[in-house]
Amino acid sequence: MKPKKILNANEISTILHRLSFQLIEDHNDFSNTVIIAIQPRGVLLANRIIKLLTKEFNDIQFGLLDVTFFRDDFRRSKKVLKANKTKLDFSIENKTVVLIDDVLFTGRSIRAAMDAIQSYGRPKAVQLLNLIDRRFSRELPIQPDYCGIQVDSRLNQIVKVCWEENDGEDSVYLFKNKE
Repeated sequence: MKPKKILNANEISTILHRLSFQLIEDHNDFSNTVIIAIQPRGVLLANRIIKLLTKEFNDIQFGLLDVTFFRDDFRRSKKVLKANKTKLDFSIENKTVVLIDDVLFTGRSIRAAMDAIQSYGRPKAVQLLNLIDRRFSRELPIQPDYCGIQVDSRLNQIVKVCWEENDGEDSVYLFKNKE
């Protein structure tokens, strides 16, 4: 199967602006909201969202969360896992946490992120923002509060989000897994 381009740079830009406006509508001045990107793939999406939000608000608390050791498949693979950095230099106590990740697939990374968040305090609420929701492949009852687009795909397909910073272009592709 030849890769199918789901989103191009202009469509991604439009979606990012819409998601940013939805956050502004729901969180006003962000004084009781923190934004946390899930490492590694949520960081580039979150950076874009933060860049748009800081045009209006200067004091948005933004952090990075590594979920490697909170995953339920942590010890099931022979592959050596490499952890990323967690950077949360603010309190999440009684705040609304907006978790950001690029693709919501089975829900397991988000569950791991919610477990990891509990290590840093008790938030008032946890919300989820995803660029892509692969809605028919969920293994856990997790849904995004903010969603770019929903993609109906098969389990043997992969959704790849490409970012200019890493991949030379902003785009999203759907292709068949080679396994």
